Amino acid sequence: MNLQKVNKEIRGVEKSINKPNQLQKDEKVYVGVDLGTAYMVMVVLGENYRPLACEMEFAQVIKDGLVVDFIGAQQILRRMKASIEEKLGISINHAAIAVPPGTSEADSKTHYYVVEGAGISVSTILDEPTAANEVLNIENGVIVDIGGGTTGISIFKNSEVIYVYDEPTGGTHLSLVLAGNYKISFEEAEEKKKSRKKDPSIFPVVRPVLEKMATIVKNQIKNQEVEVIYLVGGTCMIEGIEEVFETICGVKVVKPKNPLLVTPVGIAKSDGR
Repeated sequence: MNLQKVNKEIRGVEKSINKPNQLQKDEKVYVGVDLGTAYMVMVVLGENYRPLACEMEFAQVIKDGLVVDFIGAQQILRRMKASIEEKLGISINHAAIAVPPGTSEADSKTHYYVVEGAGISVSTILDEPTAANEVLNIENGVIVDIGGGTTGISIFKNSEVIYVYDEPTGGTHLSLVLAGNYKISFEEAEEKKKSRKKDPSIFPVVRPVLEKMATIVKNQIKNQEVEVIYLVGGTCMIEGIEEVFETICGVKVVKPKNPLLVTPVGIAKSDGR
């Protein structure tokens, strides 16, 4: 994996959140929708996957990879769709989506119906770590996608997925621990966790949960030849998570600068396949 290239690609998408790029005449677009536990994200890419626009909105409509607020999810997605359409001057009518690895066909359908119900035709459904590898391009290693509700694990060998596993443990559990420790509401804990102002008191509080996540990964890869773990997903934005995983798993850990956007960008790059 070329980490410098990955970080550059993600930075371009970050910039497009506040400053969309102009769409060229007859330019083909690729759209990805990530129905996350903590954030819903829509990414639009142009020719050669150049960033065009990105919308993100905090949402609690998904729990442990399952849609628990169907109407709320559709309303948010419609807002995001309308915003990007206005910015780019186009109609968004297709997109790829992703689900946690191991998600049943029935549960995948709920994601499908949310997107279709928002007026967007689903072109592709894939699992989240596989989507992330559209950006990372690793041949051998493990992608660990830690979102708000789940920890998804995919082991790659010769660029092919040979094993997947998903555990309902994610960033929501960190917020619950913070809420209990500081005696604040869940919403306040979410804001405290996401704050750009670094609070050194947070990491010791959430470390046991991070160690649990790392132990889950360790147990799943113990019989595999794994040399590198790649961390993606919003929860991996917590500083120090790499050290916890390296200590517990005994394997080198690599994390892009903004792991939150890796999977959504990979979903967009899979549109139409």
